[in-house]
Amino acid sequence: MSDDGDPHDEIARLETQIEALAETVEGCRKIMLAAKVAIAAGGLLILAMILGLVRPELASLSGATAALLGGIVFLGSNRSTSDQALAKIKKAEAARAALIDRLELRAVDSGLARQDS
Repeated sequence: MSDDGDPHDEIARLETQIEALAETVEGCRKIMLAAKVAIAAGGLLILAMILGLVRPELASLSGATAALLGGIVFLGSNRSTSDQALAKIKKAEAARAALIDRLELRAVDSGLARQDS
């Protein structure tokens, strides 16, 4: 953030950055949901094999293991990315608020009479 630039331009840049980071967080949330579904599906299939409800064949065991482990990896990776993006959002929002405070904005009276209900 430069001190010699127009604060309005810097605020607009920060708002664009915040929106992009919010999209990243939303994408991570969707992937984390899919990862949780994969973990549950893999775990249930393995449990079904242990209980004898499903024949423990190599293909189903491999698929269940891949879903379980892949889900764990995707969940952890996207949680980390989401946490980093949320931290950047907080930092950008604080910078935006500081710039807005520096503008010394004044309240504008609309001239409309207020009516008490």
